[in-house]
Amino acid sequence: MALKDALLPEWENEIKSTRKMLERVPFEKSEWKPHPKSMTLGRLATHVAEIPNWLTVTIETNELDFAKGYAQNKPTNKEELLKLFDDYADQSIKILKNATDEDFKSNWTMRNGEHIYFTLPKATVARNFAFNHLYHHRGQLSVYLRLLEVPIPGMYGPSADEKNN
Repeated sequence: MALKDALLPEWENEIKSTRKMLERVPFEKSEWKPHPKSMTLGRLATHVAEIPNWLTVTIETNELDFAKGYAQNKPTNKEELLKLFDDYADQSIKILKNATDEDFKSNWTMRNGEHIYFTLPKATVARNFAFNHLYHHRGQLSVYLRLLEVPIPGMYGPSADEKNN
Protein backbone atom coordinates (compact mmCIF):
# COMPACT_ATOMS: atom_id res chain seq x y z
CA MET A 1 0.00 0.00 0.00
CA ALA A 2 1.24 3.45 -0.88
CA LEU A 3 1.84 5.71 2.12
CA LYS A 4 -0.62 8.29 0.78
CA ASP A 5 -3.33 5.61 0.81
CA ALA A 6 -2.74 5.09 4.52
CA LEU A 7 -2.64 8.81 5.31
CA LEU A 8 -5.45 10.12 3.12
CA PRO A 9 -8.49 8.67 4.96
CA GLU A 10 -7.15 9.94 8.28
CA TRP A 11 -6.41 13.40 6.87
CA GLU A 12 -9.82 13.72 5.21
CA ASN A 13 -11.57 12.73 8.45
CA GLU A 14 -9.50 15.16 10.52
CA ILE A 15 -10.16 17.96 8.04
CA LYS A 16 -13.91 17.42 8.53
CA SER A 17 -13.52 17.44 12.32
CA THR A 18 -11.35 20.54 12.24
CA ARG A 19 -13.86 22.45 10.13
CA LYS A 20 -16.60 21.63 12.67
CA MET A 21 -14.42 23.15 15.38
CA LEU A 22 -13.61 26.27 13.35
CA GLU A 23 -17.30 26.79 12.59
CA ARG A 24 -17.85 27.29 16.34
CA VAL A 25 -15.24 30.02 16.81
CA PRO A 26 -16.89 33.20 18.11
CA PHE A 27 -14.80 35.54 15.98
CA GLU A 28 -16.18 38.59 17.75
CA LYS A 29 -14.05 37.41 20.70
CA SER A 30 -10.91 36.98 18.59
CA GLU A 31 -8.76 39.04 20.97
CA TRP A 32 -9.62 36.87 23.98
CA LYS A 33 -6.95 34.62 25.47
CA PRO A 34 -7.00 32.43 28.59
CA HIS A 35 -3.56 33.49 29.83
CA PRO A 36 -1.12 36.35 29.10
CA LYS A 37 1.32 33.88 27.48
CA SER A 38 -1.38 32.29 25.30
CA MET A 39 -2.25 33.12 21.71
CA THR A 40 -5.46 35.04 21.18
CA LEU A 41 -8.48 33.05 20.06
CA GLY A 42 -8.26 34.65 16.61
CA ARG A 43 -4.57 33.83 16.18
CA LEU A 44 -5.04 30.25 17.38
CA ALA A 45 -8.05 29.68 15.11
CA THR A 46 -6.10 31.13 12.17
CA HIS A 47 -3.14 28.91 12.98
CA VAL A 48 -5.41 25.84 12.99
CA ALA A 49 -6.86 26.98 9.64
CA GLU A 50 -3.35 27.36 8.17
CA ILE A 51 -1.97 23.98 9.19
CA PRO A 52 -3.35 22.06 6.18
CA ASN A 53 -1.11 24.27 4.04
CA TRP A 54 1.85 22.94 5.98
CA LEU A 55 1.14 19.47 4.56
CA THR A 56 1.13 20.98 1.06
CA VAL A 57 4.40 22.82 1.73
CA THR A 58 5.97 19.66 3.14
CA ILE A 59 5.12 17.57 0.09
CA GLU A 60 5.74 20.21 -2.58
CA THR A 61 8.98 21.76 -1.32
CA ASN A 62 12.22 20.66 0.29
CA GLU A 63 12.44 23.34 2.96
CA LEU A 64 10.84 26.21 4.78
CA ASP A 65 13.20 29.10 5.47
CA PHE A 66 11.67 31.68 7.79
CA ALA A 67 14.47 34.12 6.86
CA LYS A 68 12.91 34.34 3.38
CA GLY A 69 9.66 35.52 4.94
CA TYR A 70 6.53 33.88 6.19
CA ALA A 71 3.32 35.86 5.89
CA GLN A 72 0.69 35.23 8.54
CA ASN A 73 -2.91 35.26 7.42
CA LYS A 74 -5.21 37.68 9.24
CA PRO A 75 -8.85 36.89 8.61
CA THR A 76 -11.21 39.52 9.96
CA ASN A 77 -14.31 37.36 10.36
CA LYS A 78 -15.45 33.74 10.54
CA GLU A 79 -16.29 33.58 6.82
CA GLU A 80 -12.71 34.56 5.92
CA LEU A 81 -11.37 32.06 8.46
CA LEU A 82 -13.44 29.22 6.98
CA LYS A 83 -12.53 30.17 3.40
CA LEU A 84 -8.84 30.17 4.34
CA PHE A 85 -9.22 26.74 5.93
CA ASP A 86 -11.28 25.31 3.06
CA ASP A 87 -8.81 26.50 0.43
CA TYR A 88 -5.82 25.09 2.30
CA ALA A 89 -7.64 21.86 3.14
CA ASP A 90 -8.77 21.26 -0.45
CA GLN A 91 -5.27 21.91 -1.77
CA SER A 92 -3.67 19.63 0.84
CA ILE A 93 -6.01 16.76 -0.08
CA LYS A 94 -5.27 17.20 -3.77
CA ILE A 95 -1.52 17.25 -3.13
CA LEU A 96 -1.71 14.23 -0.81
CA LYS A 97 -3.70 12.25 -3.40
CA ASN A 98 -0.91 12.84 -5.94
CA ALA A 99 2.04 12.21 -3.61
CA THR A 100 4.30 9.25 -4.25
CA ASP A 101 6.24 7.12 -1.81
CA GLU A 102 9.38 8.66 -3.30
CA ASP A 103 8.07 12.11 -2.32
CA PHE A 104 7.79 10.95 1.29
CA LYS A 105 11.29 9.45 1.35
CA SER A 106 13.08 12.68 0.46
CA ASN A 107 14.30 15.02 3.19
CA TRP A 108 12.71 18.30 4.23
CA THR A 109 14.35 21.07 6.24
CA MET A 110 12.98 23.79 8.49
CA ARG A 111 15.41 26.67 8.93
CA ASN A 112 15.82 30.31 9.71
CA GLY A 113 18.67 31.30 7.43
CA GLU A 114 21.75 29.36 8.49
CA HIS A 115 20.08 28.03 11.64
CA ILE A 116 18.59 24.61 10.87
CA TYR A 117 15.81 23.50 13.20
CA PHE A 118 15.60 20.02 11.69
CA THR A 119 16.00 17.91 8.56
CA LEU A 120 13.80 14.83 8.40
CA PRO A 121 12.17 12.59 5.81
CA LYS A 122 8.98 14.16 4.45
CA ALA A 123 6.93 11.23 5.82
CA THR A 124 8.04 12.14 9.34
CA VAL A 125 7.52 15.85 8.74
CA ALA A 126 4.01 15.23 7.35
CA ARG A 127 3.07 13.27 10.45
CA ASN A 128 4.66 15.63 13.00
CA PHE A 129 4.51 19.04 11.31
CA ALA A 130 1.02 18.67 9.81
CA PHE A 131 -1.05 15.84 11.30
CA ASN A 132 0.11 15.93 14.94
CA HIS A 133 0.47 19.70 14.90
CA LEU A 134 -3.16 19.99 13.75
CA TYR A 135 -4.38 17.70 16.53
CA HIS A 136 -2.40 19.59 19.15
CA HIS A 137 -3.69 23.05 18.26
CA ARG A 138 -7.22 21.84 17.58
CA GLY A 139 -7.18 20.44 21.13
CA GLN A 140 -6.05 23.83 22.41
CA LEU A 141 -8.86 25.46 20.45
CA SER A 142 -11.39 23.12 22.06
CA VAL A 143 -10.23 24.28 25.50
CA TYR A 144 -10.56 27.93 24.48
CA LEU A 145 -14.09 27.24 23.26
CA ARG A 146 -14.99 25.39 26.46
CA LEU A 147 -13.74 28.32 28.55
CA LEU A 148 -15.91 30.64 26.45
CA GLU A 149 -18.96 28.40 27.01
CA VAL A 150 -19.12 27.44 23.33
CA PRO A 151 -20.49 23.91 22.77
CA ILE A 152 -17.76 21.57 21.52
CA PRO A 153 -18.56 19.46 18.45
CA GLY A 154 -17.86 15.74 18.54
CA MET A 155 -14.66 14.65 16.87
CA TYR A 156 -14.64 10.90 17.46
CA GLY A 157 -18.25 10.46 18.47
CA PRO A 158 -20.58 12.76 20.40
CA SER A 159 -19.10 15.37 22.70
CA ALA A 160 -20.39 16.15 26.19
CA ASP A 161 -22.33 18.98 24.55
CA GLU A 162 -24.16 16.75 22.09
CA LYS A 163 -27.12 14.61 23.03
CA ASN A 164 -26.52 10.91 22.67
CA ASN A 165 -29.63 9.65 20.87
